[in-house]
Amino acid sequence: MNALAATNRNFRLAARLLGLDSKLEKSLLIPFREIKVECTIPKDDGSLVSYVGFRIQHDNARGPMKGGIRYHPEVDPDEVNALAQLMTWKTAVANIPYGGAKGGIGCNPAELSISELERLTRVFTQKIHDLIGIHTDVPAPDMGTNPQTMAWILDEYSKFHGYSPAVVTGKPIDLGGSLGRDAATGRGVLFATEALLNDHGLSVAGQRFVIQGFGNVGSWAAQLIHEAGGKVVAVSDITGAIKNSNGLDIPSLLKHVKEHKGVKGFGGSNSIDANSILTEDCDILIPAALGGVISKDNANHIRAKFIIEAANHPTDPEADEILTKKGVVILPDIFANSGGVTVSYFEWVQNIQGFMWDEAKVNAELKKYIGQGFKDVKDMCNTHNCDLRMGAFTLGVNRVARATVLRGWEA
Repeated sequence: MNALAATNRNFRLAARLLGLDSKLEKSLLIPFREIKVECTIPKDDGSLVSYVGFRIQHDNARGPMKGGIRYHPEVDPDEVNALAQLMTWKTAVANIPYGGAKGGIGCNPAELSISELERLTRVFTQKIHDLIGIHTDVPAPDMGTNPQTMAWILDEYSKFHGYSPAVVTGKPIDLGGSLGRDAATGRGVLFATEALLNDHGLSVAGQRFVIQGFGNVGSWAAQLIHEAGGKVVAVSDITGAIKNSNGLDIPSLLKHVKEHKGVKGFGGSNSIDANSILTEDCDILIPAALGGVISKDNANHIRAKFIIEAANHPTDPEADEILTKKGVVILPDIFANSGGVTVSYFEWVQNIQGFMWDEAKVNAELKKYIGQGFKDVKDMCNTHNCDLRMGAFTLGVNRVARATVLRGWEA
């Protein structure tokens, strides 16, 4: 089942639990607007090349739409649609005043020079500047984009609308980016894990963790879990997978990854098959890489008691059922990885106020939001007698449905 089918399925199950009217259910699924633009740029050698840029704006009942912009050669419209919809529910679960969006350009950033990427970003911004905005749609970095990409969008947008730092989040600190944004998703994963473990009478200290994916989210989660006394026993990335049953030395591993561009060959560990990382013996498994990695093929072999979904859509619905029957507790992506968008909201707030916060305030506010979010999800679980995934979906869908009805938008 692809990401869109799985997201639609979860939405429909939540709508049924909430007893939503079928017209309202249908209108909540349909995207507000889908934008497709041609972006033609001169390459460094003088030849012209065209790319397709797009933006799916899913829902704005609760506030401006929010979501990443990705540069990737295979941008699947269904996946982008699913991710835009997921952002609608995720922002509602986090209780921040946004709706969902997602977009990008079908290109391979690795094959483009810095100046070509800049030209492409600026042309894309020229095409969509009327359709994004501080109170309309606020993009952020995603796969293949970074703070520099956001800086170019901000500059190009400002040529049309005056200096507007709040039009994008995930910016460089020097242009109004927020302190703590880099670590936000990983830190949110830690806070969400703490909330879940506390609910089960446990703490992070002494638990054995396996982390699949060692990019921004995985590496920050590993570092913060290590600092909180958790034992990270195995990690993997695109270069390979490593294990140490007594716990990896995370500070040394982070240095190794910086120098060697991957976890492969790290001294204080044994190399293991990257495909077996998900089935390693541990208490808590954190998939922090791609979607669809936990399927019916490997779900029976997973030995973790808890799964924290740091990646988007890592667990297939079939795997979900198998794991639930086994008694594995899954903390769903729309709650577990909402730290990033929550701190993006803080960045937007700081830009609008023209008043920046110190990092301690950012982290304290994030902890407060994640803690309250977990309580809200648990309340929905108790009300509807459902698991955490449905608890989060019913919470998000209910908030968006209520806003839609209050604004008089229901069909």
